Amino acid sequence: MDSQLSVENRPMKQLQGMLAFVEAATTGSLTAAAERLEVTPAAVSKSLARLEEQLGVRLLQRSTRRLSVTEEGARFLDKARLALRALDDAVTDVSQAASTAAGRVRISVGISFGQKWVLPLLPALTAKYPQLSIELDLDNRPVDLVAQGYDIGIRGAVMADSSLVARRICPLPVLLVATPTYLRRHGTPASMDDLEHHDCVAWRSSSGVIPPWLFRRANGKRIEYTPKARLTVSDPEALVDVALAHTGITQTAVYHVLPFLRSGRLKILMADTHDAGDREMVLHYAHRQFLAPRVRVVVDALLEGLAGVEDLRLMPADLSQYLAEVPQSTSRRRNTSRSGSETRASKA
Repeated sequence: MDSQLSVENRPMKQLQGMLAFVEAATTGSLTAAAERLEVTPAAVSKSLARLEEQLGVRLLQRSTRRLSVTEEGARFLDKARLALRALDDAVTDVSQAASTAAGRVRISVGISFGQKWVLPLLPALTAKYPQLSIELDLDNRPVDLVAQGYDIGIRGAVMADSSLVARRICPLPVLLVATPTYLRRHGTPASMDDLEHHDCVAWRSSSGVIPPWLFRRANGKRIEYTPKARLTVSDPEALVDVALAHTGITQTAVYHVLPFLRSGRLKILMADTHDAGDREMVLHYAHRQFLAPRVRVVVDALLEGLAGVEDLRLMPADLSQYLAEVPQSTSRRRNTSRSGSETRASKA
């Protein structure tokens, strides 16, 4: 068959002709074929004539009494039935997939949050839906869900894409922490001004930016403080490891350090003036309408499972038992030093 003819006539008209031919050959009647296809006999005859013209052969011999299949028609009939059956199977397969949780779901999530909280939820999910497969990518770098082919993204900041659906998982407050050993060696800071005399370890984003640490004035206004960090780290887990080595003071999310607060290996600093921020852990997916069941069941399972984790809802006010003790002599100097530090932070 001419390739140009095949390409141009592959859509509806050729399909109509195949349907008309198969039904006519099966029933032996144009009228019966028309009834089964719910069209007129004239429409069946026209579709058959068009198909025969496209193929360049006669498929049916027509007489006043009945239709008979030609030799060429018999060869084509078997292949046409196979093609129509394959098409019907494809439609059935897609329809079933659209009503059941089957297929692959790709998830992108930060390394630490994914390992601690997302990964433990997945075995039960795949056991519940045997036809579901999950591809979990653990990566701290920003992702473009649509461009990179992800169904779900979980990040600690809302992605800059208004086409994405965003579902809140939990707050993401941050703390200033250090080890008791470091504090015994270098003292416990009581103000931003005190930080000038301490070793700070800061998180560095993938773009190389060191986000400022936030503090609050007495009137509630926020102040940005850029730490003079001798060491910066791009991975939050590594940041905690460095702090645990008594290297200095760092700022990190509550969920990163909660086990070490409970064990006494880390202490919270300056909770009365440090600002925990307003970032949230958010789950994103691309489409609200016609969301595939395979994606829907994963979204629902993750949101439900993470909603039941009490540790993800802890705020700094809930962690007062882990505060570092500030020596009284330092406390008496706090008001004076705070005033000076606010001036320097504002200028910075």
